[in-house]
Amino acid sequence: MFRRASILIVALLALLPLQAQLNTDRIMLIGRNALYFEDYVLSIQYFNRVIESKPFLHEPYFFRGLAKYYLDDYKGAEEDLDKAIEKNPYVSRSYQLRGMCRAKRDSIAGAMADFRSAIKYDPQNPVLWQNLAATAVQGEEWGTAAAVVDSLLYFAPRYTVGYLMRVHISMELKDTLTAIRMADEAVASDPYSCDTYEMRALVNAQVEHYEKAEADMDRAIELMPGRCSSYLNRALIRYHRNDLRGAMDDYDMALYVEPANFVGHYNRGLLRMQVGDDNRAIEDFDFVLGIDADNTMARFNRALLLDQTGDLRAAIDDYSKVLAVYPQFEYGYRCRAAALRKVGDIKGAEKDEAWLLNNMTDSYLGRSGSGGSDGEGEKTRKRSDRNVRNYNKMIAAENSIDKDYTTEYRGKVQNRQMPVELEPMFVLTYYEDVQELRNEGFYAPVEEFNKNSLLPYRVILTNGERALASNEVERHFASVDALSKSIDENPDDLYFRLARAIDYYLVQDLSSAIDDLDAALTLDGELWSIYFTRAFVRYKLLEGEHLATMNAGDNPVAVKRGSGLPDMEYLLIKSDLDKVVALMPDFPQAFFNRGNVCVKLNDFKSAVVDYGEAIRLDDKFAEAYYNRGLAHLYLGNTEQAIADLSRAGELGIYSAYNVIKRYKESGE
Repeated sequence: MFRRASILIVALLALLPLQAQLNTDRIMLIGRNALYFEDYVLSIQYFNRVIESKPFLHEPYFFRGLAKYYLDDYKGAEEDLDKAIEKNPYVSRSYQLRGMCRAKRDSIAGAMADFRSAIKYDPQNPVLWQNLAATAVQGEEWGTAAAVVDSLLYFAPRYTVGYLMRVHISMELKDTLTAIRMADEAVASDPYSCDTYEMRALVNAQVEHYEKAEADMDRAIELMPGRCSSYLNRALIRYHRNDLRGAMDDYDMALYVEPANFVGHYNRGLLRMQVGDDNRAIEDFDFVLGIDADNTMARFNRALLLDQTGDLRAAIDDYSKVLAVYPQFEYGYRCRAAALRKVGDIKGAEKDEAWLLNNMTDSYLGRSGSGGSDGEGEKTRKRSDRNVRNYNKMIAAENSIDKDYTTEYRGKVQNRQMPVELEPMFVLTYYEDVQELRNEGFYAPVEEFNKNSLLPYRVILTNGERALASNEVERHFASVDALSKSIDENPDDLYFRLARAIDYYLVQDLSSAIDDLDAALTLDGELWSIYFTRAFVRYKLLEGEHLATMNAGDNPVAVKRGSGLPDMEYLLIKSDLDKVVALMPDFPQAFFNRGNVCVKLNDFKSAVVDYGEAIRLDDKFAEAYYNRGLAHLYLGNTEQAIADLSRAGELGIYSAYNVIKRYKESGE
């Protein structure tokens, strides 16, 4: 008997490490799900648990470092990556991410060493070469950067970003011939990218080939009509061609797209000033000073305009503030003296005139043109230029490639070359991201649900969720604990189950959320909200499982795309949505979500029908028009696709225009 008991104890002890391993793997998967869906604070808490349990593993350190990187904690991320590399020094992505962190902290030599180490283990990865070149650009090591990009383009001759980088580097090396040649190569490599045309336009503008530059900017805007920078750049090109009306139209459009754009308001203010539209020019400079009260150039321009329109006291006040910052600005004294005389302050005017007489400057003697500007041949200046004498110059377009390569390290949503993807599914949740476009209609089913629900918070219907803040994560963990006790005491309470399922979902424990939803359906099999929520959670769980198939050589940032073959697990999701549609036939988001699932199953005809029903129920459902347009493209229904995408663009999904243009010209 004792021997049998001993054997049983030994067997149980042997199972303990396996159980711990299973739990660790599950926590790791939940953490990676949270990371994939951009819940960075939450993911860190899961990785902490894995590290406490298995400190010898390199992966939890890597993924915790990635989460910190996304939260801009570059120092903390670098420390985690040091640990990851210490545990396993043969993983390319660890060096890559540490290089990104070091680049963000301006540790150029360390970053370049890391990217070279990453290339050693993954030599055919173009992103690694790109980041190595970008770091050399950041350190202004132009020769090294050129050599790296040349190597990149040798084995990846269709890598468009490489050509764009080479353009930027060539311009810095004053090699305009190479810059133009590389810009042509970029356009040939990707003739449906607005970035390639915009870059070639900037190069042509640099060498004063303004007609060619404007043609390229026209093309860039055709491909991506909703981008502010394109209108700003074309406005400057038109300004150089003395097409002031065209430039004004572009500034108006840029500010329609991005109403708070600093450069747009400043340059439009100067242009309005130039054509005599003084009052509206003042409005633009008021806006600029509202953003940046210390902008002396905007203040001086406003002073001139106030002087011109007769508001002399306000003009004098602005002149005085400018001269307090630039006490040697002769033209400022000249203008203030004239304004002081107009208001009868002769003593003040004579004081300014005496200062001018003592200095005997070109500005006072009238030999400096319009205000004593430096660089008379230049019509533009950099935004960083602080020389007040350049007050009357337009702000030139900064080299956009420079900015792209420093933010290329960011690695997630900043990448402009996004693939064409469906608008995402809708979910019932407590939190929503702030978006310019959301289908914000009145949803009677949701309002009715909230009216009758015993959930702790009001649910919202959205396809634009946001990540939880740290305090919200803690609140939902605490809620899970409290609800678990309540469920133990009241196992037949439907809303306890549903509330905990939503809590589990929000902390990315998707399997537990499904368990609770399954249990809730045994209590009430006719509540649409449970089927609707379970369909979405199952969908998200599938996406997370696809992520888990990443191998160690993948980039740190997951690419969200399917495998090409339909996953039959989507049939379970579809069956839940079938039930929602049966229970709530007037609920457009149920049809929309089912349409997305049909696309995942490659059943595009059924998807078109479902999106059509969603549109019948809500004729301003922009996401449904967009997704139906894509489904039509897959079916080869070109006319219907373009009509739907056009309608989606009208309703605010500007990327639809890019899809239309690309399809019309390539048929792909």
